Amino acid sequence: MPVETRTAVYGGTFDPPTLGHIDLIRRAAALFPHVTVGIGVNPNKRALFSTEERLEFLRTALADCDNVSCGAYDGLLVDYCRAVGARVILRGLRALADFEYEFQMALANKDLAPEIETLFLVAATDKIFLSSSVVKEIAICGRDVSPYVPKCVAEAIHRIYPVKG
Repeated sequence: MPVETRTAVYGGTFDPPTLGHIDLIRRAAALFPHVTVGIGVNPNKRALFSTEERLEFLRTALADCDNVSCGAYDGLLVDYCRAVGARVILRGLRALADFEYEFQMALANKDLAPEIETLFLVAATDKIFLSSSVVKEIAICGRDVSPYVPKCVAEAIHRIYPVKG
């Protein structure tokens, strides 16, 4: 099998990475010889954490996954896939609303890069409600986010938004 068919890319902003993201990456790592997590850099979007912080969070949370690497990209995900030699884009689905958006993106990516396939993984049922936006909302309201994110992420969020007694 050519090397490029053995690498899958899971792209996103991961601001912050959640346990849902980590679960999906770990499950993908069991399916593919190599998974690259790509943090999309959008200078027009105000992130809670810098790209470097998000990379460190992911690397820490996935330190025991020998076949997972993390990087950052700007521009199109399909171009990043080509740059790292991947022919598979992984996307997570939580609900029907996710599918509509993800299906649209998959069609656009297929048009731009016909050699790259998009595969969807369904979120684990206990994490189906999790999103970075939900985590940030919980944190802003002074609640503990540790059940929803890796420990290193919870500690960083709680420094910004302390848990109210």
